[in-house]
Amino acid sequence: MYSFLLSIVALVLGYVFYGAFVDRMFGPDPKRPTPAVTKADGVDFIQMPSWRVFMVQFLNIAGTGPIFGAIMGAKFGPSSYLWIVLGCIFAGAVHDYMVGMMSVRRGGVGVPELVGDYMSKATKVVMLIFSIVLLALVGTVFVYSPALILGDMAGDGTSQSIMLWVGIIFLYYVIATLLPIDKLIGKIYPVFAVALLFMAVALMVCLFVKWPQLPEIWDGLTGWQDKAGLKDQPIFPCLFITIACGAISGFHATQSPMMARCLGNEKQGRPIFYGAMITEGLVALIWAAVSSWFFFDGGAAQVGSDITASAPAVVTKVSQGWLGVVGGILAVLGVVAAPITSGDTAFRSARLIIADFVHLPQKKLGSRLVLAIPLFALSALLLWYNISDANGFNVIWRYFGWSNQALATIMLWTATTYLLKEKDGWWFLVTYFPAVFMTAVCFCFILVDKIGFGVPQQYTPWLAAFSVAGSLIGFHFLNYRKNAKKS
Repeated sequence: MYSFLLSIVALVLGYVFYGAFVDRMFGPDPKRPTPAVTKADGVDFIQMPSWRVFMVQFLNIAGTGPIFGAIMGAKFGPSSYLWIVLGCIFAGAVHDYMVGMMSVRRGGVGVPELVGDYMSKATKVVMLIFSIVLLALVGTVFVYSPALILGDMAGDGTSQSIMLWVGIIFLYYVIATLLPIDKLIGKIYPVFAVALLFMAVALMVCLFVKWPQLPEIWDGLTGWQDKAGLKDQPIFPCLFITIACGAISGFHATQSPMMARCLGNEKQGRPIFYGAMITEGLVALIWAAVSSWFFFDGGAAQVGSDITASAPAVVTKVSQGWLGVVGGILAVLGVVAAPITSGDTAFRSARLIIADFVHLPQKKLGSRLVLAIPLFALSALLLWYNISDANGFNVIWRYFGWSNQALATIMLWTATTYLLKEKDGWWFLVTYFPAVFMTAVCFCFILVDKIGFGVPQQYTPWLAAFSVAGSLIGFHFLNYRKNAKKS
């Protein structure tokens, strides 16, 4: 428990001090008109109260990520605390803040436009395709997983029951993707965000009351995954892919520009972008601590389960066991409503990204339909594969995990280039070091993991060293050529 408490304090101090440092480095201008003012269209560019924007941003980036990822990551032991804290403060929150604020300065544009502006024009189309595929994966995963749970709750879990819920969720996605952001998302998201936060706070109170014997950082960082049945998954790089949304996530890069279109003042950037990520880290920490009790302190047996339980089962068992009827209701909100609300914003973000690329204004409903229909068709194809292949969901989820962190890496390099171009001195190091580290994580994971090339794990240190050296040389070479051309 002491490691857990120290981690909470560290996250709060990270926001207070490092968050202020990053904000001062960027230099928000409260007198500069934001896209919500200069491009107001009543659909996507709408100025909303800062508290509402924060709640929407928090739920957009959270979903089940800080819950499921933290539960699976807790099997790696106390190292999960370190990754959540250090990842949040120095990588994830910086990533979300930089993408959001760069988007504000560029008129609310999305990932492809930002990469094209600050990295190279040739990568713009590549990032468009990459972003759309990632968002389609997110939307598909977050249609199917809640449909499975609702099918089990409302019926017998048959394919007909599941498909019924898939259709209902898909219909909601269509409506949420097409309506103005303040009509549906702006109204119901704050409610779900409060429910998610209430569940986390209630569990934290239960932790203080029960004061379980949790693994501490000083007990050692390795060997815990072996006890939890993850013998074939080393901490590096698997932990850093498993816990994504609770530390750093590329999916957030697709969501921050959406809220960049709703900010009324650049000074709101720190609490909304950096602050929402720190809040998500706190939720992830709470679930990592609860899951440590579940896996390593006999908690599974106490709630009538075992350590092989899936992440949704852990949420349900612990919430009902600790919080009773209220916990059961909150578990449903956390496991069902949260992924649905992430799925709809994934499709909305994809529509906006394509609209930016083809320069198609989205004020008219017909223009929104032209872009949304192909997106839903792509998701329907993925769903068909998902349902027809018994292992389809697991495959899609694992590829999503890697592509998610790969996008975060690309956006960190984009932010580094921006700082190198726009700021004097060594400010670019703020994103430079996280970019180098995440490059090594993604490169090693895709080579070593089963979904990649299956390279023997003993080569991981050499692969990491190669990726670090390659990224450093490549980055400096490209920027040297750019500067040479300018001069």
